[in-house]
Amino acid sequence: MMWTSIALLGFVTLQRLAELIHSRRNTAQLLARGAHEVAPEHYIYLVALHATWLMGLWVLAPTLPIEAFWFAVFAVAQVARLWVLATLKTRWTTRIIVLPGAPLVTTGPYRYLHHPNYAIVVVEIAALPLAFGLSAYAVGFSVLNAMVLIIRLKAENRALATLNAIP
Repeated sequence: MMWTSIALLGFVTLQRLAELIHSRRNTAQLLARGAHEVAPEHYIYLVALHATWLMGLWVLAPTLPIEAFWFAVFAVAQVARLWVLATLKTRWTTRIIVLPGAPLVTTGPYRYLHHPNYAIVVVEIAALPLAFGLSAYAVGFSVLNAMVLIIRLKAENRALATLNAIP
């Protein structure tokens, strides 16, 4: 079943690369409309975390079987990710970009959570390694992800609060 593991890792890799391209395009358009980036200093850690997570999976997981339950959890997270992307449209980026005067998005998954994309990433960071039976890997990267997300959420919430966007 090695080909299924490689196919899954290939899908996630292509997805992440496509998202980076999409994010870069959206970021440029938002900045051209008067937006500004908040707390860019942590971004390198976010990128390093995700790149290391994925590269490590390429090293450890290609020959491992996929566990159906955790694959299903990961698949549901992918559907939720598409929901976030479809809801935010051109406002979705991997950076914290604030567009003054733009209303806070309150539709789609944002009706239920202030930061659904981060919740999805938490699930993904754990579920994909667990799908390969790599529980220690899932725990380790979940802890690292939590550390980066704490910094990111504080910065993003502070930026949104200055716009009076968070009730």
